[in-house]
Amino acid sequence: MLVMSRREGDTILIGDDIEIVISHIGRSKVKVGIRAPRTVPVIAQEVKMVREQNLAAATAALSAPVLSGLLARLNPASGSAAPEKPRSSRPF
Repeated sequence: MLVMSRREGDTILIGDDIEIVISHIGRSKVKVGIRAPRTVPVIAQEVKMVREQNLAAATAALSAPVLSGLLARLNPASGSAAPEKPRSSRPF
């Protein structure tokens, strides 16, 4: 990891396409502006972690039995004559 001291208004370049600007320095926070091509994702680490946790939870919720039940409800010709009504205790 490279550690640099910067003042408010200073800029750091990463390659030719990414520019990091120190926009404000407060008592306990530093505001950083980032200019990057739209093809480069720029997100906070906390946001990435929450996104991964949500994806894992959604994947676990859609296990094979749940998926087969959903498919049976969507395509009633493959099994029962009428689709079941969803139970109120289910989140979907």
